[in-house]
Amino acid sequence: MSTVIEEFHGQLEGSIAPARVASFLDGLSHADRVVAIRSLGRAHQKKLYEAADGFGPLALTDIVAPTVPAFQPVRHHGKNTLPVFTHFEKRFCRGSDADPAKPDELYGFNFQTMQPLTGPGYFVAVEDTNRREVLVDYNRLPDGDLAGWPDGWPEIRSNERGLSRFVYGFMIDTLRRVSEHVSIGSAARKGKDMGSWFILARED
Repeated sequence: MSTVIEEFHGQLEGSIAPARVASFLDGLSHADRVVAIRSLGRAHQKKLYEAADGFGPLALTDIVAPTVPAFQPVRHHGKNTLPVFTHFEKRFCRGSDADPAKPDELYGFNFQTMQPLTGPGYFVAVEDTNRREVLVDYNRLPDGDLAGWPDGWPEIRSNERGLSRFVYGFMIDTLRRVSEHVSIGSAARKGKDMGSWFILARED
């Protein structure tokens, strides 16, 4: 086990101090940050998600910075708690008609190994201002003025068709802040928690 992983896991033993975890992650390079977050299994992710509750606000501008041009993809490298194909990415962008400093929504999809079978899992991300969290809503698809849509992104398709229905259908993820670059999420289907978590590291 690498030193980065050992140190990160040490931060998660006993009672978690969210500010200390954030400081540790902020001090890593992007590459080491991805190694660290992708080392976490189910128990650590669940514990960190619970510890992150109320720690700090997460806004859409933390997902896609105001300085990023419209429709320029921002990659968030992730690790989920599924039995297989645990490494994935959520890729986000901001529409051309959005205020870069205060967007109402972001667009995105899931990039992973089984994407050709499961579909891209498109979503619309919005802020939950009451909870200061971000909701990733698979019940909504990108719409509006999509001129300038990112090159290479897959065709937009419903999450209620084919295998997508069983992977992304009727789902909303809740994202919480862990650090400047890292967020952690929990999945719910039709409002019911699925007992499934994932952690993301934004690539600058």
